[in-house]
Amino acid sequence: MGGGYWRREDFNRYNAGMGRRVRADGNVDTSRMRGAQDMYRAKNLAPELNPFKVMRECCDNEEHPQTVPVILALDVTGSMGGALLKTAASLNGIMQTALDRFKDVEFMVMGIGDLAYDRAPIQISQFESDIRVAEHLDKLWFERGGGGNGFESYTAAWYMGLNHTSLDCHKRGKKAIIITMGDEALNPYLPGQRLAELTGDSLEADVETELLYKAAREKFEIYHIAIDDPGDCYRMYAPAIRKTFGALLKDHLLVSKLDQLPETVIRCIERSGAAAAAGAAPAQPHKEGTGLFALRGLGTARW
Repeated sequence: MGGGYWRREDFNRYNAGMGRRVRADGNVDTSRMRGAQDMYRAKNLAPELNPFKVMRECCDNEEHPQTVPVILALDVTGSMGGALLKTAASLNGIMQTALDRFKDVEFMVMGIGDLAYDRAPIQISQFESDIRVAEHLDKLWFERGGGGNGFESYTAAWYMGLNHTSLDCHKRGKKAIIITMGDEALNPYLPGQRLAELTGDSLEADVETELLYKAAREKFEIYHIAIDDPGDCYRMYAPAIRKTFGALLKDHLLVSKLDQLPETVIRCIERSGAAAAAGAAPAQPHKEGTGLFALRGLGTARW
């Protein structure tokens, strides 16, 4: 997957067909929307975003000979409506800026909830570089779930990237990029039984975050954007976010206001590109069995 180019006129035409107006600055006009539910109208999991036994590909092609895969994973729980609305409204600017600076960038859109509480805590699109990114984003189910445990299942994006993608950049010794965004702390593990039900994988135990990170960072540059907005839970969880995300990601943890979110997404991609240009260690070539499942049984402490 992943052919085609992003064009402003396609974005305008697509949103007109959805009954939305695009302003002169290229952003969708949200002034008359009551909230994210007016943008994200899905009422259940779209079949195209079902994570069960999928393999998402990002292949080099004539249009994009050196693909740069970016997984953009959005928290779709109740407190994140503002960030979801901002992402959809600003998608044209994010895509145009990314493709101006990195012409071969390809985006996968994910929706992340809480595996312990939600009906569809993992939603996963194909990799695309044209108007299909907007189409996939529109299909996300804003479930507005989550629980009272102080975290969401953010590392599901790492897990799916590591185990359910096939990326040509890895064959070239290059890393892909994962950007998660949300307002709560990093989950200490993914419940194995529920994850197996959702993905069709065979899992013998919970998936511990520290071990998953060690495996995923060999193939991905991993970032998390903590959204600081009065309408979300960031300020309540800020110390826990610094303690959990900060301990693993260090300076790959960024904090962003809603109006700065598009620029923060681009900054993550730019920093990854700058690291590669500076001669950072390349990703290890893919070998069967070297992903998550090879790490079972090693154990780790939970915070």
